[in-house]
Amino acid sequence: MELSSVILTTGVSVGFFRLVNAGVSKLPMPESACRNAWKWRNISTSFVHSFITAIWAVLCFFRHPQMAEDLIETHSVFSHALVSLSIGYFICDFLDMVLNQKLNQSWEILFHHIVVITCFGFSVLTCRYVGFSVVALMVEINSVFLHLRQMLRMAGNATSTLYRVNSIINLGTYVVFRINTLAWMTRWLVLNRDNVPLMAYTLGSVGMAVMTVMNIVLFCRLLRSDFLKSSTRENKKEKDM
Repeated sequence: MELSSVILTTGVSVGFFRLVNAGVSKLPMPESACRNAWKWRNISTSFVHSFITAIWAVLCFFRHPQMAEDLIETHSVFSHALVSLSIGYFICDFLDMVLNQKLNQSWEILFHHIVVITCFGFSVLTCRYVGFSVVALMVEINSVFLHLRQMLRMAGNATSTLYRVNSIINLGTYVVFRINTLAWMTRWLVLNRDNVPLMAYTLGSVGMAVMTVMNIVLFCRLLRSDFLKSSTRENKKEKDM
C-alpha cells in the first residue's frame, strides 16, 4: 500500500472509532456506570476494536496462510489494512485518554500506545513485518474478554455467573493469546536476528520487553482480583459458619 493509502486507512479508522465512542454515549448506560460515563464509553470502544481485530487477525492467516511462513516480507492488502486500522484505533484511544484522564492514572496505557503506534507505524510504512504485527494483534482475542470483564464490573455484575464464566475464559485466553503469543514472538525475534536490521530488531526488542512486563503485571492483578480474593472470601465464610 502507498503512503496515501496508509494515511487514508488510518484516518478513516480514527474517525470510525470516534463515531463508535459518540454512538455509545447515545445508548442506554447501566446506572452504576453513569458515575464514570467517559470510562464506560472508552472501554466499550475498546471492546468494539478488540472484537473486530480478533476476527480480522484470524482471517488474515486463514486467507493468506503463506504469511505464517514469512512474517517479514509476505503479507496481503487485507492484513496491511488491519494493522493500519489498529494504528487509527490506538491514536484515537491515546487522544481520548489525554483529553479525559489524568496523566498519573493513564501513563502506563499511554506509553503502551506510543510503543504500539511506533512499531505498527514502522511496519505499515516499510511494508515489512506486517505478518509479525498481525501475530501481535492475536492478543486482541483475549482483549474481548478483558474489556467485557471491565464492563461487567462497571455495570455492577461482578458477582454474577456471567462474570465468573468470563473470568475463567479471560484468564485462559490471557495465557494462550497474550503470554504464549508474546513468548513466541520474542523467540522468533531472537531466532531471526540475522535477518532483521538493527533498527527493526531494537524496536522489536524494546516493544516485546515493554509488552511482556505490562502483561505479567496485568496477569498478576487479574489473578489476585478474580481468583485469589474470591477464594479468600469463601474461606472466610466457611470459618464463620
